[in-house]
Amino acid sequence: MRCCDVERLWDEMREGVEPQREHILAHLRGCPECQEIYRENEGIAYCLTCLPPVEPPKSLFPKILDHIKTTVKISTPDSVVTIDSPIGKLWVTFRHTGITSVALDRGEGEEAVLKRLQRRLGRGLIPSQTPQWVSDTVTAFFRTHYADLERVDISELTPFEQSALRAAATIPPGEVRSYGWIAETIGQPAAARAVGRAMARNPVALLYPCHRVVDANGALHQYAYGVENKARILLLEGYKTTARR
Repeated sequence: MRCCDVERLWDEMREGVEPQREHILAHLRGCPECQEIYRENEGIAYCLTCLPPVEPPKSLFPKILDHIKTTVKISTPDSVVTIDSPIGKLWVTFRHTGITSVALDRGEGEEAVLKRLQRRLGRGLIPSQTPQWVSDTVTAFFRTHYADLERVDISELTPFEQSALRAAATIPPGEVRSYGWIAETIGQPAAARAVGRAMARNPVALLYPCHRVVDANGALHQYAYGVENKARILLLEGYKTTARR
């Protein structure tokens, strides 16, 4: 019997499995190497049994919970509903903390829209009934062109992205501002391109109105729902070319 086999079987024997106990003992009596391993393990085990029991500090459990909260991302699914709007069917995801994303069905079909939302959020989706507060938030936007941002959750975005979106939310309906204007507003005047990327990644378009952000020449530039829909939304808000800044 080889020593590696003895070690494996010895571990099994400690767990109560004893199919070859006599073979192991016979090997131990004649193998100095295994005898040394035996003495080391038995010595450690004996020393551990001699230690007095130690009560963990009362602060340990809260510290463990705090560590888990800060290092482990809980990816529970978001709820998803559909809401009809003046620009087409919207897919809206939400959690108890607020609306987390809005997507427009541009004709690619339900499966493609849901996959796009899952990639953007990085978690699953559960079809749900539309809560009144979600419906009210979306319909109010198309009625007033303002959103109740207390009901919109952008907490998982980077601090820069959050700042850029909050600056975009200060642009009045019917007006536009440039990426450079956003960059200056948040105190990073050289970050116009980064602002453009933040607008492109905006998960809650409409509610945080990245459609009101244009390039330095006033061109509508890019939009997640397509430039034609960007123009359509701005037209609904009363946008006029003289409003460019």
